[in-house]
Amino acid sequence: QVQLVESGGGLVQAGGSLRLSCVASGRTFGNYAMGWFRQAPGKEREFVAAMSWRGSRTYYADSVKGRFAISRMNAENTAYLQMNSLKSEDTAVYYCAADSTNMGSSKMDDYDYWGQGTQVTVSS
Repeated sequence: QVQLVESGGGLVQAGGSLRLSCVASGRTFGNYAMGWFRQAPGKEREFVAAMSWRGSRTYYADSVKGRFAISRMNAENTAYLQMNSLKSEDTAVYYCAADSTNMGSSKMDDYDYWGQGTQVTVSS
């Protein structure tokens, strides 16, 4: 079992930045690929970014490429999502997730554990 807790969300103006954190506890964090997803009001949850268990591979949704960056510190059991040049359409609840296949994926069904989410609101 892996428990995931997100933090770092908040209210920011368009063009600003936020860094989300996801702290894992339970089983060995380094054995899991990590992903970030988001869900805006009235919309389905969508993929944002993912990173393989060693950090050698990263994947991004087209909508965030060049603006967001995923990273991880296995020694600290933490994954991060650096979000720059934020837009109003980035407003959503952001979730981190852990994938035991180690490689990372854009598919929600590939993830075994999920956090509770952190709200990000971008004002225009």
